[in-house]
Amino acid sequence: MLSQNVRVLAYEGNFPPSSFPRESASGLTILSPSSKGAEKEVLMMKFASHVEEIDISGIRKSFEGAGPGAINLGLGQPDFDTPDHIKRAAIEAIEEGFTGYTMNLGTAELREALSEKFRRDNGLDYAPGEIMVTSGASEALFLAIAAVVEKEDEVLLGDPGFVSYAALTRVAQGRAVAVPMDERFCLSADAVAEKITSRTRALVVNSPNNPTGSVQTNEELRALAELAEDHGFALISDEVYEHFIYEGEHVSPALYSDHVITINAVSKTYAMTGWRLGYLAARGEALENMLKVHQYIQACASSISQRAALAAVSGPQECVQEMKAEFLRRRDVLVSGLRSMGLEIEEPPGAFYAFPKVGDGDDVAARLIKAGVVTVPGSAFGSAAKDHIRISYAASMGDIKTALARMREIL
Repeated sequence: MLSQNVRVLAYEGNFPPSSFPRESASGLTILSPSSKGAEKEVLMMKFASHVEEIDISGIRKSFEGAGPGAINLGLGQPDFDTPDHIKRAAIEAIEEGFTGYTMNLGTAELREALSEKFRRDNGLDYAPGEIMVTSGASEALFLAIAAVVEKEDEVLLGDPGFVSYAALTRVAQGRAVAVPMDERFCLSADAVAEKITSRTRALVVNSPNNPTGSVQTNEELRALAELAEDHGFALISDEVYEHFIYEGEHVSPALYSDHVITINAVSKTYAMTGWRLGYLAARGEALENMLKVHQYIQACASSISQRAALAAVSGPQECVQEMKAEFLRRRDVLVSGLRSMGLEIEEPPGAFYAFPKVGDGDDVAARLIKAGVVTVPGSAFGSAAKDHIRISYAASMGDIKTALARMREIL
């Protein structure tokens, strides 16, 4: 970063190559074309400290150094194409000229379809007016955190947990507080209760979980929802992997408390990550306050993506079951291969990630990338996961088998 004490020396004509820039005792002297020949001092821009201290995502870092032919098992993105009926709906929207702004909350048709989806899939009775469509679940997460967090307020996060939660908390000038997870990589009410203070404003729960693939039980989620009510904080429930559960069941904690902000997206469920279409549901003032932020930073989600999402949630669902069945086959091959190398790993009951214990996760991930396999070191997800790596099986079966062969040479 350049010193704030920067001198700009006015200069007639083009910059001489030998004199730009030039160090001086007081900082960096920069020559600037001018007819005045005067010297002036210019101060550099200042950036917010709470933003400067945020590091680049450990997931993105893991891609650095990948050479040609590397197999990417680090990306949390389905390798399937978006189903045809969803793409056709988007094309029709473009051809109809449905390309302008929509209501801030999203189109009435989509919110009605999402209201029905909540009833059908989750047993939740959200009215269309209690649902907001967002530009991906990422925006929804930020809105939820920004609406409840003030400077130095605390957000409780499972450790390990998805990389965005702590960063978004810091953007809102809050403080992320790590909560240790149990041996199943799940949050217990007792562990959360130990971290609650007078500054606690939110708890983020992600089930099925990224990066571990764990699934919280009904009883665990009920207890966490009751904690939120008892202590007056928001429970932010990230449910984007809800349809990819192989053992157990998905439960929305909003069944047990109105303190819950439910967040979801079409991204993972329908292989629509690039469409950037998420949604959230909340009661009363919670939705009103999130809408205040949304209307100024985004106005509305893409009109075309909203039409595509309408086709996704209200159309045939066989495509979801087909993807789920294929993810299960891949999971079984991956887990079997990792165990054959002597690695310690439980079968992940949900999502599409394996989280084996490998020793020094940073070192193993670095050696694997040199061998042509991209994974993510566990340290990217929290201090409690340094001896793990995250492996995504949202890749073809052929890539998984080839990656296992390469990994065997390292592990």
